[in-house]
Amino acid sequence: EEGSGKNPRALLMTHGWPGSVYEFLQVIEPLAHPERFGGDAEQGVSVICPSLPGYGFSSKPKTPIGQMATAALWDKLMRDVLGYDTYIAQGGDWGSVVTAALGLHHNSKKGGGCVAIHINMYGLRGTEAPESAEEIAWAKHAQSMMQQEGAYFQLQSTKPQSLSYAMMDSPVGLGAWILEKFHGWSDIKNNDIESRYTKHQLLSNIMIYLITRSFNTSTWYYRAFVEELGHIPDGQKVEVPVGVGAFQDKFLSFPPRRMIEHSYNVIHWRDHKSGGHFAALEEPAAFVEEVQSFLAKL
Repeated sequence: EEGSGKNPRALLMTHGWPGSVYEFLQVIEPLAHPERFGGDAEQGVSVICPSLPGYGFSSKPKTPIGQMATAALWDKLMRDVLGYDTYIAQGGDWGSVVTAALGLHHNSKKGGGCVAIHINMYGLRGTEAPESAEEIAWAKHAQSMMQQEGAYFQLQSTKPQSLSYAMMDSPVGLGAWILEKFHGWSDIKNNDIESRYTKHQLLSNIMIYLITRSFNTSTWYYRAFVEELGHIPDGQKVEVPVGVGAFQDKFLSFPPRRMIEHSYNVIHWRDHKSGGHFAALEEPAAFVEEVQSFLAKL
């Protein structure tokens, strides 16, 4: 969606699993055309929201393609295909890993076009160890949550095809597998998933996996992550300006700021009291304001 204004900047937004580009449906127009919502047209950005390789409407790879390879594809897409010399990247879930990889490996110093990034999940991590009591408490909580919620990760990163035969043959099974994550990772009230989403929203996201028959290749992304062993090497840092939108993600929360700043050049940080893992879909207005606040600092 081409943005308003005389020379809108490009904003590349990347989703994750079990989400899709549908997550961004409610935020594209406000970001591209803020004047339609009481804002300034000159703050509009051109919004690009591709499906990850093997997800939704993107083509299916023959072998697993991971986050580092996706970042290289995204940089080529933005510069060589769409013609943007520079762009800003935003992402959550796997999108946060791809986005961080763009900032780390595809910035102007390394011949790329990424000039800034915004993340709403701590995906691509550095090698820093927790030191303070607060950081140690976060690390213990993160380990506990992975033990409670991480069974799917182990399965999808080690035996994705075994799971795929069941999911691809059962729409109900696929729906249940995805909805369990939306229920567990979202900021819902009174254990009621419909306190946060409508049935239409939930089913629209599920249908993207069903009609494109992409559940199997979407899970390959986990296998590729394990094979790539993606992290920020010791001594390296994402040096482009970084914005952090810390929503109430019960599964993968942000650590204390010091740990992030070890590996990221953070110029913007905001803690949000509402909204969880799927922030753009859960709290679209707050998400738009969050991203716009970061963009205003660049």
